[in-house]
Amino acid sequence: MIRRRFEEGEEMRIAACMHRLGTESAFEVLARAVRLQAQGKSIVNLGIGQPDFPTPPHIVEAAIKALRDGHHGYTPANGILKLREAVAADMHRHRNVIVDPDQILVVPGGKVTMFFAIQMFGEAGAEIMYPDPGFPIYRSAIEFTGAKAVPIPLLEEKGFSFSAEDVLGRITPATRLIIVNSPANPTGGVVPKEELDRLVEGLRAHPEVAIMSDEIYARMVYDGQPHASLTAYPEIQDRLILLDGWSKTYAMTGWRMGWGVWPKPLIDLATRLAINVHSCVNASAQYAGIAALEGPQDSVDMMMAAFAERRKVIVERLNQLPGFSCVNPGGAFYAFPNITGTGKSSRVLQDEILNEAGVALISGTSFGIHGEGYLRFSYAASVEAIEEACARIQRYLDR
Repeated sequence: MIRRRFEEGEEMRIAACMHRLGTESAFEVLARAVRLQAQGKSIVNLGIGQPDFPTPPHIVEAAIKALRDGHHGYTPANGILKLREAVAADMHRHRNVIVDPDQILVVPGGKVTMFFAIQMFGEAGAEIMYPDPGFPIYRSAIEFTGAKAVPIPLLEEKGFSFSAEDVLGRITPATRLIIVNSPANPTGGVVPKEELDRLVEGLRAHPEVAIMSDEIYARMVYDGQPHASLTAYPEIQDRLILLDGWSKTYAMTGWRMGWGVWPKPLIDLATRLAINVHSCVNASAQYAGIAALEGPQDSVDMMMAAFAERRKVIVERLNQLPGFSCVNPGGAFYAFPNITGTGKSSRVLQDEILNEAGVALISGTSFGIHGEGYLRFSYAASVEAIEEACARIQRYLDR
């Protein structure tokens, strides 16, 4: 344990694992941007990863109705049955797979599924593989358990996908879990179906290794390309954990609504974790989740059309900046330009652009060692904001 001294001379004994927890740099940059705005500085924020659209009105109304109808108490720990049935129907509609509602666990946000999965497999002596650059909580949660975090390099020349051969070659007797994220944060990369085919085929030789597929951006794929999901492979269903939710697709980040689909050997353990951690998800939010899945989807189509337009604008503008080059993201709402041509490190450029140009964005190193030489831009912002941000960066680089 770690000792922490009070001013009065007393001591606390804090568990060492707490000092292995990382954080999510997007929130740190957001806090700095807010402080600068409070000082009177104009800031364009392309750092935070949340849709800038309001939650559709029919979803909001469903939650209000639930409250007025008296849904103020606990629900089953795994979620209201009607909601889990709606999730199962959505899985069939968008992934063409049949899921037992009893294998679905509704949780307060996507992070909970990943944290539960990593807790379930992580301990001293174990190894868990995760994408790099990737969502920073993967590594943070892995190291919190005492397990070894093994990065899977996502390379620009492969469209920020991985090589199945490379992943399979990194498996050791200590490997417990492999995390896959497609479409991906922070790169917008999409793993081609052919690469998933090779990964699943190779995993036949490793039946002891579980997989967690983070598909929170599954509905956010461009150019008419279908989303390739690991749920399409029956041969791994007894060890596949699916992470999805409402936050991105329905602009419901603040509602804290996610779901996991767990294999039968693990669902009882996951539910037990839920009971220990959060008891159940907010009842009225669950009714909102039903309305989102079963109601009109035109808001999703509208939002994706807007993101597609913004993607075109931001990629064109980033490629015009001196020292920048940017590949077209295949999904999500992030651009991940290569900035090595500027001669500056990712963190230095992030800070200088915030302080001198008034644009908030995230250093690629916030997402792992393979993020050096890149910046993450969220284009979950208006075209006008994107144009203004790029103009400010252009003026800063010209100076």
